[in-house]
Amino acid sequence: MLSRRMLIAIAASAVFAGHASAQDKSIVVASTTSTQDSGLFGHILPMFKAKTGIDVKVVAQGTGQALDTARRGDADVVFVHAKPAEEKFLSEGFGVKRYPVMYNDFVLIGPKADPAGIKGSKDIVAALGAIKAKGADFISRGDKSGTHQAELNLWKVAGVDIGKDKGAWYKEIGQGMGAALNTASASNAYVLADRGTWLSFKNRGDLVIAVEGDKRLFNQYGVMLVNPEKHPSVKKDLGQQLIDWLVSSEGQKAIADYKINGEQLFYPNANDSGA
Repeated sequence: MLSRRMLIAIAASAVFAGHASAQDKSIVVASTTSTQDSGLFGHILPMFKAKTGIDVKVVAQGTGQALDTARRGDADVVFVHAKPAEEKFLSEGFGVKRYPVMYNDFVLIGPKADPAGIKGSKDIVAALGAIKAKGADFISRGDKSGTHQAELNLWKVAGVDIGKDKGAWYKEIGQGMGAALNTASASNAYVLADRGTWLSFKNRGDLVIAVEGDKRLFNQYGVMLVNPEKHPSVKKDLGQQLIDWLVSSEGQKAIADYKINGEQLFYPNANDSGA
């Protein structure tokens, strides 16, 4: 027969285990500074927690850093925007499956004075060529993020080898989207930004959208569960619950409903299998 003391110890152990389990109902998502800086997570994650009780801790980094965080097993889910890098992550066995979630677009931001003479253009390649030709100040995130990768690819399409051709006009800051916009605002420079962060950005100064609407500025986001076979610590059930919610009609509506001053920041497209 168990003594009173043993019964109390067993009960205390059960209570402690219950608390540990409750505290453990959380996941880490490695994501981009754009999803964080735009305010999207602040809008949708409380809805997800209210529905599931799962607390989501976001590590906001550039896409390259976020994928590296996931490769180390320091995240359960990765939510980024650089499809070739995401597909490489999967092919290496670090992710289970990629789900398209949403898209928006990149915009080229610049000073109202428009020293490169590109304002109103819909041709991003011609605009970048003009910036280089005139030596107009340009801020690059320089952080291996999805936005940085998109920027480098656009320079390449424009026939500019930025590694060789950059001069004093091209400044790499190695920081996130908000910091890049702040630097551009302070120095009246051009910068490539995702539309979501731009719409939520308060410190605009003399900055305006210089170029938008080019199909080459399309910006797709995808989400993946980190492979628990690589990292057994991955909370696969909780992580998959977040993914399932993001691509569900409820999650997609939550994304579509996020607006600033009436402008929608992200467009859900989980049903587009090719995105």
